[in-house]
Amino acid sequence: MLKIEKINQYYKQSHTLWDISLSCEKGKCTCLMGRNGVGKTTLGKVIMGLLPIANGNLVFDGKDITKLGAHERARIGIGFVPQGREIFSSLTVRENLEIGILANRHKIKKVPEKIYELFPVLKDMGGRKGGDLSGGQQQQLAIARAMCIDPLFLILDEPSEGIQPNIVQQIGSVIDYLTKEENITVLLVEQKLPFARKHGDYFYILERGSVAANGAIEELSDQVIKQYLSV
Repeated sequence: MLKIEKINQYYKQSHTLWDISLSCEKGKCTCLMGRNGVGKTTLGKVIMGLLPIANGNLVFDGKDITKLGAHERARIGIGFVPQGREIFSSLTVRENLEIGILANRHKIKKVPEKIYELFPVLKDMGGRKGGDLSGGQQQQLAIARAMCIDPLFLILDEPSEGIQPNIVQQIGSVIDYLTKEENITVLLVEQKLPFARKHGDYFYILERGSVAANGAIEELSDQVIKQYLSV
């Protein structure tokens, strides 16, 4: 579904991503892991087209998308839920979702009922301002907004961060539903090992902007965790 080949990225004079190569299998959840500041969020933004690259290629569904802008990537089915959610706090829940609809690859005009089935609280709170929601509700809204484009590939940047346990559990169930029932490919940027192990199929670990380890989630051993993830 997604193949990244030797991506290099710079922020001013700093070389942030070094020859990154990874692949995400269709209908699977790939976990992107690593300590703070190793380039996880940067890579997510590169995939979405929000940050430029110096060289390398991104191939999505067999097509080279390296030169496509973020809005063009959304149109072909790449969704992005950023760290910190970044919902529109002054707009209502319904209006936030309608913004997602604007980038829907099928050009539909209304929020699909499936969104409300997965996140029923959003239907009940449709008229409330996004800024009035709890952190967990805002995270649900951010994921639902990204799903409104009807994504084939969804990037979730630390969706469990600072969220109450019952909503973390619900988000995990949504990830499982998307991959197993909808055949959507998920790239999950995640720090919490139990969450990653429960919902991930594969993992990549970044260290200083490079891929340090990868494999099936069952291969995420205590030795690997100690070497690359322990603080």
